[in-house]
Amino acid sequence: MIFQRKPLDADKINVVIGEVHIIKDRCKGCSFCIEYCPRDVLELSEEFNIKGYHPPRIKNPDNCAECHLCEMLCPEFAIYVTKKEDAKTPVH
Repeated sequence: MIFQRKPLDADKINVVIGEVHIIKDRCKGCSFCIEYCPRDVLELSEEFNIKGYHPPRIKNPDNCAECHLCEMLCPEFAIYVTKKEDAKTPVH
């Protein structure tokens, strides 16, 4: 997003970066997490898990905003997000 001016409190706001964890052997390849991720963090991998499905892989790890939407959508509980420690970035 491009602002016409810099927000007055931009130096005080920190955006939290999440860290995505995938339990590959639980995944059934529905790709809900990939399709509905608002920040385009995941993509379908080429590898197979023990069930024979293609689990997701992390494409853009620094884009994760820790919204937990992938967790809520996963029917197999194969993905979860934690807050990445000491990875707060200021808003520009």
